[in-house]
Amino acid sequence: MKFITKMPDSLKTFYQKELISARIALDVKNYAVSWYHLERAHILGQPFPLEHTYVHWKMLALGIKLKNTKEILGQLPRLFFGGVKSFVGKIPIGNTGGSNVPPLKPMEIAAELKQIIRENS
Repeated sequence: MKFITKMPDSLKTFYQKELISARIALDVKNYAVSWYHLERAHILGQPFPLEHTYVHWKMLALGIKLKNTKEILGQLPRLFFGGVKSFVGKIPIGNTGGSNVPPLKPMEIAAELKQIIRENS
């Protein structure tokens, strides 16, 4: 079993860009765009326990802000178990992380993100 703990610095740059974009969109109350960038950050950060957990924390915070009970309840188990799954390398690749998709369902990764991951992992 391979334990994954640290995101490569080059990949972290792209991950942080998505988080910044999510925050900027949130600041202007463009919640759909903020969520889009959180999903992209989730895909990039999913293999890494701290980054994976942090994105779920941000998703939970957005769910609370929007008073979205389904998202709040969906994020709680993801917040607690997502990082552990990353640590042991048992993640559903490409899953966007929201409660609108099953937590263990692998999903297709957008070509742009595939390239970023391939070139920076």
